[in-house]
Amino acid sequence: MQKYLLSSVLLFIFISSGNNILAQGDLMIMPKRLVFDGSERSQEVNLANTGSDTAVYAISFVNYKMTEAGDFEQVEEPEEGQRFATDFLRYFPRRVALAPNEAQTIRVQLTRTGNLEPGEYRSHMYFRAIEKETALGSEESDESEGISINIKTIFGISIPIIIRNGESTTQIALNDISLNQEGEFPRLSLNITRSGNMSVYGNLTATHISPEGNKTEVGIVKGISVYTPNTKRNFSFELRNAADVDLNKGKLILTYSEGQSNILATKEVSL
Repeated sequence: MQKYLLSSVLLFIFISSGNNILAQGDLMIMPKRLVFDGSERSQEVNLANTGSDTAVYAISFVNYKMTEAGDFEQVEEPEEGQRFATDFLRYFPRRVALAPNEAQTIRVQLTRTGNLEPGEYRSHMYFRAIEKETALGSEESDESEGISINIKTIFGISIPIIIRNGESTTQIALNDISLNQEGEFPRLSLNITRSGNMSVYGNLTATHISPEGNKTEVGIVKGISVYTPNTKRNFSFELRNAADVDLNKGKLILTYSEGQSNILATKEVSL
């Protein structure tokens, strides 16, 4: 296994960001999602300890469903239209110990894919920090009232592992768009509607076009997903670049896209 140097409360962490690195506490993970959608049989996840102490992480698979608000809930059985990827994946190692500024590669491989039906399969690789063992009597406690309290925090972070088989039939639409200008920053709310057999993961951009035709990007959010079997995600975000435009005139163009050029949906809203 490649290993190299770089120059009790349980917290589940899900992060959407524009770059391809996921970090929480002293653990850095790259990439923040894996997608098997072609002839690749093996991919790698790179872990790095950016802290000053040695850390141990147990690695496992968990399964989640996404709510319409974009939150995650752990499930044991798939919902209708949902398929888990765990039966078709294997990985090693299953536990890593990382010294400060040390990194290690986790290899993820496809297996038994001859049983795959067309569509998408998803599970999440979960990295749980293992509590460091302490000698008896070394814990800090408050015994002023005869009560001993020992609080430990254990961090967990997960990334999606997705298998896609066959052609995508997924289509996206942007609906129910509303603009609220009452706060410090205008807030745009909308529904991202998904149909078809696979999930989507993309960037949402809002562009203002003045009556004179001047274009100004007023907001962008990267890494917005709508996972199967969900057909809708409610989303809102602040337009932090809108100070120099008049949102009472002209129009807004909303675009949801994968990467720089693959536009999945667009919507024009008159102001």
